[in-house]
Amino acid sequence: MKKYQFVSQTLSEHIASGRYKSGDILPSENDLAEQFSTSRETIRKALQELAQTGKIQKVKGKGSVVLDVERFNFPVSGLVSFQELQQSLGEDVRTKVVELSLGAPTPSIQKELKLPKGEDVWKVCRTRQIQGECIILDKDYFRSSLVPKLTKEICESSIYQYLEKELDLTISFAKKIIIVEEATDEDRELLDLKGFTHVVVVQNFVHLEDATLFQYTESRHRLDKFRFVDFARRQHGIIKP
Repeated sequence: MKKYQFVSQTLSEHIASGRYKSGDILPSENDLAEQFSTSRETIRKALQELAQTGKIQKVKGKGSVVLDVERFNFPVSGLVSFQELQQSLGEDVRTKVVELSLGAPTPSIQKELKLPKGEDVWKVCRTRQIQGECIILDKDYFRSSLVPKLTKEICESSIYQYLEKELDLTISFAKKIIIVEEATDEDRELLDLKGFTHVVVVQNFVHLEDATLFQYTESRHRLDKFRFVDFARRQHGIIKP
C-alpha cells in the first residue's frame, strides 16, 4: 500500500468511526503531513482520493470539509469486496458460507458468464449478517479456468484478496444491474425478511484487466435495510459544447 493510500484509508476510518463528523474541518495539510510523517504532496493525493469518493469537499479558504457519510449505504459504482465495505459499515457483521461447490453451470449461468461448453464454475453462496439479522444473500459464480481453487476459509474471509494476492489476477471493472424482484423460497429460507415479499437484486458482471468476464454475482438484499447510493463529481473541461 502506498503512503497516500494509507493516509486516505486512515482518515476514511476516522470519518466512519465518527472521530471526524459531518461538517468538521480536517486538520491542515501541514498538520496532516506532520501527523503522518510525510510530505504535503502525499497528503494532497490522499485528500484528492477522499474527495473523489465523496468523503470530503475541499472548500477554498476553509479547508477539507467532511461530508455526510451514513452507514448502511452501499455504493452503486466502485468495485469493492464486502470485507472492504465492512470497514466502513462499522457494525457487527458476519459472513456464513452456505454453499461452496464446483460443477457444471446451469444454462442461465453459462449464458451470463459466456462460458465455453465443458467449463465448470465455482458456486459460492454466502449470507451477510448485520446486527444479528441475515439481510444479504450473495451468490457468486467464478470461471474455474481462471479460479482453479477456492476453500471455505477463503470465502469466509475475502475472495478478492485471494484472487489478487495469491492468483495475481487484476480485477478491473464491472457492469451492474439493479432490479427488484419477488423473494424466492431460498431468500425466505436464508434471509430474515421480516414479512417483506420482495428483495433488491444487484447483478454484477466482473471483468479482469484484459476485459475477460470471470465472475457473475447476484447480491440479494432485504428491501428496508439499505439505500444504494452513488457519488458523482462533475469533471470540468472534458466535454466542450
